[in-house]
Amino acid sequence: MVSGATAIWLFVVGLGLYAAGPRPRITDRTGIRLIIWGGGLFPTVVLAALLGYGLSLMPTLRAPATGPTIAVSAEQFWWRISYRVEGGPGVGRGLPEGGVESANELWLPLDERSEILLSSPDVIHSFWVPAIAGKMDAIPGRVNRLALEPTRDGVFRGICAEFCGASHAQMSFVVVVASKDAFEAYVRAQSRPAAVTGHEGLDLFLANGCGACHTVRGTEAEGGVGPDLTHIASRQSIAAGVLPATVENIARFIRSPEHVKPSAEMPGFGVLPEEDIRSIAEWLGSLR
Repeated sequence: MVSGATAIWLFVVGLGLYAAGPRPRITDRTGIRLIIWGGGLFPTVVLAALLGYGLSLMPTLRAPATGPTIAVSAEQFWWRISYRVEGGPGVGRGLPEGGVESANELWLPLDERSEILLSSPDVIHSFWVPAIAGKMDAIPGRVNRLALEPTRDGVFRGICAEFCGASHAQMSFVVVVASKDAFEAYVRAQSRPAAVTGHEGLDLFLANGCGACHTVRGTEAEGGVGPDLTHIASRQSIAAGVLPATVENIARFIRSPEHVKPSAEMPGFGVLPEEDIRSIAEWLGSLR
């Protein structure tokens, strides 16, 4: 495709330079031939050849996924991610059952063709990982399917490529491509309950109503409005890629999410004593 486009570009530029330079006048007959051959026949043949070549690639590009199925729900302004596993806990909330839920960090196995099920409960978003594949919209009321087959490992950045509100520019996510064994180990680890121990931060988390919006498996917190926080400390960032996942940044977001992510649905808890905010943040920062 690049070779064909380059040849056409060179031909058109050469023709333009020829037309702009000194040359003898051409006859009407020669002009008509140029229009018929250069303006009609040539682009028809070339575009038909490129189209035929592109269509020949479709069976490979549209081959069914042989790797894991991962549901991604784009929400204002973060990403709900569910890994479908055998015997996994049912997720519900519009995602396929039998999933292990996470948020804002997508893991993919290397050299495996994974199927991404894209949806949205609010407005149109667009899922895009430029280093791996083209973008696809996440549309309310339907599920779009996207196959991703990364061929090199590493950490890549994904973004929302469709304006979706005030924090559209603060809606990114991390994509980690690892070996199949590392991917499976990660999903198994994510499926476990949180390593909850006696901590004042847990009591404050529940007492202040955080469990009404967030889930922390292994506790009484079973909310489904916001991101699953069961293993929040294992993620590279919080607030959909806005801040590194540190205790200080978790406390900052709890205190005033609006200043980090405009129009975020989470209310601020700046009215709490600073030591309570710090305690909740320290507890969340221990959930690996």
